[in-house]
Order: sequence, then C-alpha cells, then structure tokens
Amino acid sequence: MTKDLERDLGLFAVIAISMGAMIGSGIFILPGVAMAEAGPAVILAFVIAAILVVPAAFSIAELGTAMPEAGGDYIFIERGLGPSFGTIAGLGTWLMLMLKGSLALYGGMFYINFIYTLPTWELGIPFLESTLAIPGVRALGITFAIIFIAVNLIGVKQTGGIQSIMVVIMLVILGIFVAATIIQVDGANYDGFFDEGIDGILGATALVLVSYAGVTKVAAVAEEIENPGRNLPLGLAISLGVTAFLYALLVFVLVGVMDGDELADHNEPMARATELLFADSVVAGVPVGTLAVAGIILAAVLALVSTANAGILTASRYPLALSRDDLFLKKFEYIHPRFNTPTVAILTTGAIIVFIVATQDVDEIAKMAGAFQILVYILVCGALIAFRERDLEWYDPDFKTPGYPWVQLFGILSGIFIITQMDTAEIVGSVLIVVFGFVWYKWYAEDRIDREGVAKGLARRQAGKQFVEDTEHQLQRDDTYEILIPLRQDVSREQEDALLQMAAPIVRRRGGRIRVVRFDEVPDQVPLDIPAEELSEEDLEFEERTDDLVRYLEVPVEVGEIVSHDTRHAVVNFAERSGADLVLARRQATSRLGTLFGRDTDWIMEHAPCDVAFVQHEARVGIDEIAVVTDRSPFNDPLKVELADAMADVLGARVRFLFAVGEDAPDELVETIEDYHTELDELCTVPVESTIVRSNDAVAGLSEALESSDVVMLSTVTHRRLPDLLIEQRSDRIAAAIEQPTMLVHSKETRRGSFLRPILERVLFD
Repeated sequence: MTKDLERDLGLFAVIAISMGAMIGSGIFILPGVAMAEAGPAVILAFVIAAILVVPAAFSIAELGTAMPEAGGDYIFIERGLGPSFGTIAGLGTWLMLMLKGSLALYGGMFYINFIYTLPTWELGIPFLESTLAIPGVRALGITFAIIFIAVNLIGVKQTGGIQSIMVVIMLVILGIFVAATIIQVDGANYDGFFDEGIDGILGATALVLVSYAGVTKVAAVAEEIENPGRNLPLGLAISLGVTAFLYALLVFVLVGVMDGDELADHNEPMARATELLFADSVVAGVPVGTLAVAGIILAAVLALVSTANAGILTASRYPLALSRDDLFLKKFEYIHPRFNTPTVAILTTGAIIVFIVATQDVDEIAKMAGAFQILVYILVCGALIAFRERDLEWYDPDFKTPGYPWVQLFGILSGIFIITQMDTAEIVGSVLIVVFGFVWYKWYAEDRIDREGVAKGLARRQAGKQFVEDTEHQLQRDDTYEILIPLRQDVSREQEDALLQMAAPIVRRRGGRIRVVRFDEVPDQVPLDIPAEELSEEDLEFEERTDDLVRYLEVPVEVGEIVSHDTRHAVVNFAERSGADLVLARRQATSRLGTLFGRDTDWIMEHAPCDVAFVQHEARVGIDEIAVVTDRSPFNDPLKVELADAMADVLGARVRFLFAVGEDAPDELVETIEDYHTELDELCTVPVESTIVRSNDAVAGLSEALESSDVVMLSTVTHRRLPDLLIEQRSDRIAAAIEQPTMLVHSKETRRGSFLRPILERVLFD
C-alpha cells in the first residue's frame, strides 16, 4: 500500500509563507546598517536586491511546477547539476537559513531590549526601571533560541492560519506607520544621495540581499502546494513584488524622517523613528506615542521571532535531506520515535544558531547570509539551464520562465559580480563552502551513491510523480454514491468497525463504494516524503485489518493512506478530489472548553464539499430500530431520514421519528409536528413510527425515549466558540446522555445563506 502526500497549501498560504519569511530583518534591522554603507541611496540597494532575486524566483517557480517535491532548491540543484553541486547547495542553504534565523533572533532582541530604554512615564509603569534590570541582547537571543529548539524538538505544530494572521497583522501595522509618517518626510535628508558612490550601493545591496531569502522558501514545501502550476509562480511573484514595494516605501520614510547618522547607529530603526516622531503625541489624554511604539515593537517581534523559529524548522530539514540522499552523516537522518522530529538535525542547527548569536555582529551575519544565498541562487539558475538543455521528455513544467536563457544567465553573472563586491570575509566564506562541499562529496559521498544529475537522479522521483497523477486520475468523480471514512493513526479496530457498520448499508442501498483512508499527520519539522516512504508496524497492521474487512462487507471498499501536516485540511481536499458524497468520521466527546480553541470536526463541517456525519459510541450487534430526532431543520432532517431509511432497508430495521415539546405544549403544535413527520414519512420505504415526547427537559425526555433504539440520528451544526461555552448544543447533550451509537449529521446545504442560520435553528428548535 502506497502513501500519498497531501497538497493543502493554497495561493494565500504560499504568499503568507513567502512574505512571512521576508518581512523581518530587511525592514526592522538592516536599514540602519545599510545606511552606513550607501547613505540615502540605501533605497536603491533594496530595489537592486529585489531585481537580483527575480531570476532565481522564476527558476524556482518553473522547477517547482515541473517537480512539485519536498526539498525545493536543494532537490532541484542535486537532481539537475548532480550530487556534488547538490552537496554544496544543501550545505550553503543550511548555513544561509541558520544565519538568517540568527539575524532575526538577534535583531528581534534589540526591539525587546528597546522597551527597557524608554522613559517610565512613557510606558506608564513607574516601577519598571527599579524592578527589572536591562538584559543583554545576546542573552535574550540565546534564551529565545533555546526555547525554539525545544519547541521544534517536540514538534509543536505551526499552522498556515497562524502564519497568515501574523502576516496580516504586520502589514496593517506597517501600513499605518507609513500613512502616519510619510507626510513628515524631509527632502533635505536626501541631500548627497550618491555621496557613497556605486561601491557603497553595491555593498549595501550585498548586505540586504538576505531580506529576500524567504521568497524561495516556499519551494521547500512545493509538494504540499495545491495546483502548483498556478499557485507557486503567482504566489512568488505577488510576495516578491509586494515585499519589494513595501521595503522601498518604508526605507524612503525612514531616511526621510531620521537623521542619517542616527539611523545608521541603531539596530531598531523602526522603533527609534516612531519614538522620535510621536513621543510627545497625546490625543484626548491617550499617549499616542506609547501606543505607536508598542505597535511597532509588536510587529517587529512577531516578524523576527516567527522568522527565527521558522529558521530552525526549515534549516533542520537540509542536513536531514542530505543524510537521506547519502551525502551527509547518517546520524542526521534519525527521527525521534515519540515526537517524530529530526532530533540530531534540530539540535545541531540550534547549537550553531546559538553560537552565531553569541559571537557575531548584525552586519557580519547579514553579509555572510547574503553571500551563501546568492551562491545558491546561482546554482538554481544553472540547474534550470541543465534541465532545459537535456530536453527530457518528462520535463513539462506548467510554468516556464519568460526570457530563457537570458534571465538565468543574468542571474548567474549578476550573482558572481555581487559576490566579488563583498568584503573579504564573505568572498572567502563563499569559496570555502564550495571547496568544502566538493571535498566532502569526494571523501564521504561519492562511493555511497550511484546517480548523475538529471539523467538518473530523477528517474525514481518521476515514477512517484506518475503514480500520484494516476491516483488523482482514478479519483475523478463518477455517478456512484461514495462515502469517505477518514481514520487517524490511533484508530482502533472497534472504532473502524463501528464506522463501517454505519456506512455499508447506506452504500449497498445507494449502489456505490466506501473509501477508507488513513490520514497520518506528521510535525512540520519533518518533510512529508519521509513517513510516506516508510511503512511502520502500525501501517502494516492497518493494511492487514482493512484486507480483512473487505472480505465480510458486501460493498466495494478502497483503502489508502495520506501523509500531511494538517489532517483536517487533507480530509477536505481528498473529499473534494474524490467526489465524496458523505464524510463519515469518528468523533470523541469533548468538553465545551474545547470549542474555544476550535474543533477539527467544526472546520471539516464548514469546508467539506459534501455532507458530513460523525459517529459517537461503539456500534451494536444487530440493529432493529433507528431513531431520528427531528428538529425541523430544512436540510439536516431530510438527510437524516435518507440515511436512516437506507440503513433500515438493508438491515430490515424500522425507523422512529422523535420530537420533544414542553408538557404544556398546545395541541396545535403537536398536530404541526405530526403533520411534519407525515411529510418525512413519505421519504421512507420502510415502516415508520412517530413519537412526540412531552417533557420540560427535552434532553432528559428524549434520552429516556431513546432507550429502546439501537442507532440514534441527530443534527449537528458548527460550534460557535464563545456561544457554545454558554449554551451547549442540544445534540451534544443528548449524545453524551445516551449509550447507543449516535450519528450526528450535518448537511452541506446548511452552509448556504446567512451566518445566523445555526443560531436561529438552535433558538427556534432546541
């Protein structure tokens, strides 16, 4: 049985990942350092740096659509130029990401430390200076580094949603900053624009190149992007364009509102500019300056700390990938059995970052990171040329770089030129990584591998790519009724059987099939292709178990496994691709407090392209009566009746409708409910009974009336977090009060119309 990888990153996620990795040191740390190199012309350095990144970004986009695989630039270079260049690219990218993470971590601490330098009257905390000593910036950076190492070791999950929210918050804060300060730009600050000459501009360009390192970071998760032919190139283009414009605009403002010497002397230029401009601003008694500085510090810390944590996460993947390709020490391939994270790779990466933060200055970190970055970009452009010129039949990217090969040649030549304009340390560092990569490959790896660039290295990958394409073709929708049963890794045989006993009669009646899919969720720290290539004991047990179930079910059953970083997203995506009509999943009873943090079941209900039902409690042997608790919901009730009738018809069971009213309910209401049940009865092909439960406690009354039933059908709607903390859904209370197998049904039609629908249904029918 083969495991597929789930593509669950859309266009907005691609933009958020790319921009989230770029909006950081470039604006919050480097403008002052770059100002010392180029003077007021520093804005040109940011623009030139963005232009130099374009060839590599285009090349990454094309290669990513031709080979949407986890690994990104390292994979492309290793498969295109051969394992020797791949070794250089892997080591160079690893070092670049560690340096970028160190820069963000170190720089972020300047902003935290900036809080301690503010006057106590501005903060409104009179006892601050007397109770807290000012910590060292390096000490803060090392402390946060240790925290992030621990976070990545235990595999604490990062989500695209959090990343997207952080990007939006940063953009809003930076937009407000520009709007409030651009009118205060002083043109006199731009006098002597070219005083530092072309050498100063080129030196600053080399310094700020690291600002755009994140534009190709998303290529490392290319295999997880849905519709990569569109989303990858478009996401890269949008993120690079928006970020370059934002950088230019913010640098224009910073240079225009701050004295050049003062800007060059500070590693927290955004906070310093905000303090200078708004320190004395008070509106209606509110210290606007305090709020403005706090907002900028919040944006800086969000950007830089997020980048630093992502730096450890992403950088640790490279020694892992090198090790798996037999190009590096095998111990880096070790995956912790409990946390499923690459322990050795993370610890080594974290230790190097701690060393960099403890010993290097901001400008040294930025320049060395830029040197390694441009080296990798040169190799990426070379890899694209290698693929194109080999004229491989299978190489058919959905996006092709405009202006080939001139764009790539420009990227190679401009990259070499920029490296020659760097300081001696960066030039020596670039040469050393190339020499070390070649020596290491010859000494350690050459005898361990048997592949040569595009000719052999991609044969295995291409076969896997073809399998995925064949699988997706097989999943095209047809006219049969299909139930998707998603299973998590910890599912038991009894829980699986309970779902199948519910699904089999429905499929037999409707004439369709069941897809049983196990969804393996792995930490973000681990590339998806690692667990996809390995079958654990649990995988083999699942395969044997599903083989057994096919023998006793009288319906077609297809079995598969999907590896993803986000199970709920993977379930919805698979349901859409396969054309499922119903998702039937297991649901554990959860506390009301769980709704505050959001439930996966609610997210699936909100986004699934089909009907959804959740089974609670274990199935019984022998089903004689199926109870449908009606609530006059216009979509859920018909769906419950349809499913109950199908099950009852195949199993030879009867159906009973139940509705709860108060003990003093008027006869007119009872007659209305009876007429409603008669209308529902017309949808059934099996005998139906109708029961009106009179009780002032609807949950208690229904629970008692349901004691004779073998299966209970209830409606469910999306939990609304805070409202559900106050008033629990009636269906949840009933399901918790009974022991019978319960199917909580949610029709896809309930998502249409006003967001008030679930609230109205709860108020009117509970």
